[in-house]
Amino acid sequence: MPPKTLSHSDLTKCRATEVRAAIRRGAYAGHTAGLAAGKLQCNLAILPERFALDFLRFCQRNPKPCPLVGVGDSGDPKLPTLGHDIDIRTDVSKYRVFRDGALRDEVTDISDIWADDLVTVALGCSFTFENALLRANIPVRHIETGRNVPMYRSAIDLVPAGPFGGQMVVTMRPIPAAQVAQARAISSRFPQAHGSPIAAGDPADIGIANLAQPDWGDAVEIHPGEVPVYWACGVTPQNVLLDARLPLCITHSPGHMLIADVAEDAETTILTQPET
Repeated sequence: MPPKTLSHSDLTKCRATEVRAAIRRGAYAGHTAGLAAGKLQCNLAILPERFALDFLRFCQRNPKPCPLVGVGDSGDPKLPTLGHDIDIRTDVSKYRVFRDGALRDEVTDISDIWADDLVTVALGCSFTFENALLRANIPVRHIETGRNVPMYRSAIDLVPAGPFGGQMVVTMRPIPAAQVAQARAISSRFPQAHGSPIAAGDPADIGIANLAQPDWGDAVEIHPGEVPVYWACGVTPQNVLLDARLPLCITHSPGHMLIADVAEDAETTILTQPET
């Protein structure tokens, strides 16, 4: 008998372990924005070991879009620094599977393609600072409207490493003009979740042609008196991995993150053991 399907609203009050459990049993396959408030959400890149060192160098050189928060052992689907019971093969609501630079599949379980040479790299996600914005009464439009955050290709060049390079992907949130400085200050406290914005205002300044047509996620309205504010996005490594044309790599589907057990606070993200 298939598990009961749960909605996003069914999970808004659940702990990180409960959300992962629902995902693992196939009861939820939606986006994770707004779930498990206060817990770190992670972008993922899973790739063969022989490419992992260059990719880690790339992340170190580009910390805004690729803030490194966890690395698994070769062939091990566990991430013990982020959660005692995490199984990376089943605990993400939707994955993308790329082969030779092309998207081949989008699935909710990667157990059948897991291999002994695969390494999991977990990167911080901007979802983790949105709760702090909401607590400060700064609107987060995509959460208000039950949508995925809009994401755009930009013209901002990245620092290359080995086969990895390209341009940054950014997220956009409309912020009331009087609260832009406050939003910048709040998000700057979360360097492991992309930190402060990389730009604000005219999208053409960073190479975006039309905010109404995001490359990923959902378009959101910009109300009078609001400024579009852009943060570095963890979809960036997906593009980079795609361009590198690896024989196999697996990522999260945009907006479908791994929810960790550690706090989103910048000072405790890496050093604190996950809750039991």
